[in-house]
Amino acid sequence: MPKHNALAYLLAAIALLLAPLLLQQLGSGPVRIVDQALLYVLLALGMNIVVGYAGLLDLGYVAFYAVGAYVFALLASPHLVEQFAAVRALFPAGLHGPWWLLIALGAGLAGLVGVLLGAPTLRLHGDYLAIVTLAFGEIIRLFIVNMRQPLNLTNGAHGISQIDDIHFFGLDLGEPLELMGLVLPPVTLYYYLFLTLVIIGIVICHRLEHSRIGRAWRAIREDETAAKAMGIDTRRLKLMAFGMGAAFGGVAGTLFAAFQGYVSPESFSMQESVLIVAMVVIGGSGHVPGVILGALLLSALPEVLRYVVGPLQAMTDGRLDAPILRQLMVALAMIATMLLRPRGLWAAHEHGSEASAPQPTAPIARPLTSSGR
Repeated sequence: MPKHNALAYLLAAIALLLAPLLLQQLGSGPVRIVDQALLYVLLALGMNIVVGYAGLLDLGYVAFYAVGAYVFALLASPHLVEQFAAVRALFPAGLHGPWWLLIALGAGLAGLVGVLLGAPTLRLHGDYLAIVTLAFGEIIRLFIVNMRQPLNLTNGAHGISQIDDIHFFGLDLGEPLELMGLVLPPVTLYYYLFLTLVIIGIVICHRLEHSRIGRAWRAIREDETAAKAMGIDTRRLKLMAFGMGAAFGGVAGTLFAAFQGYVSPESFSMQESVLIVAMVVIGGSGHVPGVILGALLLSALPEVLRYVVGPLQAMTDGRLDAPILRQLMVALAMIATMLLRPRGLWAAHEHGSEASAPQPTAPIARPLTSSGR
């Protein structure tokens, strides 16, 4: 590794470690915004596997996020014990599953759901695939909303509360920690957990991108017919992309449930899926650094614009609706970005591009004539 790269990585690591310690001096709000941004980075990395690598447009990605969140909520809260006598008899002390097992279970179940979604959509492309996946996401959300009768599994629109915090070797991330005279609030402790899992996700995506699987995904994305002609098993690889991308969403969902302590269907609307797709496209589809940049910008921008919209609303004596104005400003920023940088803010270099390579000069073929045969 070159010395300048090693120095850059070292400085970035120091900045990431010190960032929450500096931000918490301003209160827990800025650190909470960064925590949410890290969760969106994890979601965008998973979406990038589906959209950026394999070229499959998935507008129901938030369903996998919901699966992970509700797996953690059901197995780390008193909801099932209160609603079902059989569960109460088996677990009189309540369900308090270990966090690492619940994260693995949420990722596995979300991956399975992703494969089940991908199986009937393998023959679909473009708009048709987007419509089917969008419908799938809405089906999952409506299932959560209506699954209160006859069995109260999800508690419907009321959501599930009293979710356990994550405990790590006796350390409760939901309680402040005093370390060498410095008090670390829960939002700071969760930041380091989220950052660790995001780094693991980046390493996995990087290895996938430069593996045989990643090259096969790019071949499918560029031309599926040509990929089949080269002997690539497009069916298996597309299912793998759906499953692996969904697993990232499941992990992010379990972390979201533990961090919030409460989940409800409102957090898993269609707008979330569209936002995650926008993060990938605006950042740079198929390029991990660009996807991270897009996720950080689009997750933090609405919160930053709160400080801009407030004065504008005051200038108009409250006639402007702050949430709508903030969404409008985000939309204008996205439109400007796509007009100025259509391939994304940090787009990947074209793989196999022949534009910069010198082209051999081919001899000009002489037309066949009756005299030249």
